[in-house]
Amino acid sequence: MKLSDVLIKPILSEKANKQTEKMNRYAFVVDRKANKLEIKKAVETFYGVQVEEVNTLVMPSKLKSRYTKAGFISGRKSAKKKAVVTVAQGETIDLYTGIEQ
Repeated sequence: MKLSDVLIKPILSEKANKQTEKMNRYAFVVDRKANKLEIKKAVETFYGVQVEEVNTLVMPSKLKSRYTKAGFISGRKSAKKKAVVTVAQGETIDLYTGIEQ
């Protein structure tokens, strides 16, 4: 697997921001087939930091439904894999550069 295909996007939520501030951990949505070694290598090459630990979890797909004017619509959210990456003490990843409002 190519390293550019491993990381899909960073997770920017309140919980992820708290982990970043307190424990120096960053969360990413990654490819379902990627393993911990590939994730570690991709983060180190793209962000130029030293990774100490990688934890992964698979979020299962969910059924979603809502009621609209056209009637009852039901569908499914796809499953995804998350990776929580701990970087070395004193190093940071700037996830907010390039974000425009």
